Amino acid sequence: MSSPFPLPKERLLDAYRKMKTIRDFEERLHVDFARGEIPGFVHLYAGEEAAAVGIMMHLHDRDRIASTHRGHGHCIAKGVDVKAMMAEIYGKATGCCGGKGGSMHIADLSLGMMGANGILGAGAPLACGAALAAQKLGHDGIGITFFGDGAANQGTVLESMNLAAIWNLPAIFVVENNGYAEATSVDYATASDSYVDRAAGFGMPGMTVDGIDFFAVFEAAGEIIKRAREGAGPTLLECKTVRFFGHFEGDAQTYKAPGENEHNREHNDCLKLFRAKVSDAGVISAAEFDAIDDEVGKLIDEAVELAIAAPEPGAAKLTTDVYVN
Repeated sequence: MSSPFPLPKERLLDAYRKMKTIRDFEERLHVDFARGEIPGFVHLYAGEEAAAVGIMMHLHDRDRIASTHRGHGHCIAKGVDVKAMMAEIYGKATGCCGGKGGSMHIADLSLGMMGANGILGAGAPLACGAALAAQKLGHDGIGITFFGDGAANQGTVLESMNLAAIWNLPAIFVVENNGYAEATSVDYATASDSYVDRAAGFGMPGMTVDGIDFFAVFEAAGEIIKRAREGAGPTLLECKTVRFFGHFEGDAQTYKAPGENEHNREHNDCLKLFRAKVSDAGVISAAEFDAIDDEVGKLIDEAVELAIAAPEPGAAKLTTDVYVN
């Protein structure tokens, strides 16, 4: 049967596989970090999968993205190797950055993933640089920066929006509004309740979508990305979403209402909503979804096993990948 959705069946399966991979990757890190097996800080993306995948289903390797401290989902959606990511988070030499970047600095420039970033709002000027390069080189690549409702108040983000508008850059500013800037509610910390209004202040269009609805994100992103590729300039996209875990692993989350996480997992889970919508339409069966679940589970298990067994980077690597050595 033909699909009633904007993607054929194989692409729907791919979208679900990517979202499920992000979810299982994050759920496993949650467990392993609590066991003391992972060094450094970890910020999990579970709950926000539809935003990353819905946008990046439209992208090519020449399109550049700049991520955040909560970057695992963006990496997986952009195609970064899951096993190399896991090794990186474990600090191993087989990691995609040689085990020296860790969770907040995963990058793969060959895929257009310019890196996760531990500095709040720091991805916005990087995406503008990528967009300017695409503009000057004359190809249809774009630059996308992801940031949260907290980073939306950073001067770097606002200055980048102004720059992108002045130079008519093929840049997209994605606000992943999960309601909290670390432990501070967006209602308390942000004077305007509309990021679209903020975009209008820089003379650029903006859209707000339900960030837990993959299809809403996919369709809005498609319009915005087409606009950028055709030279019509920058756009802001706000995805209203939720995060299932705290700001970082170990966060007691006392700022959340009792039962909030449980409610979101029951009623605002983008994977559940995707499965239900596509299954009810008769496009993909429960058995086909379950087969992907099994496949992804095995992938994550293998990634962890390989990461644990891999060697740590040697002392000779200490002065490589730095500006001065």
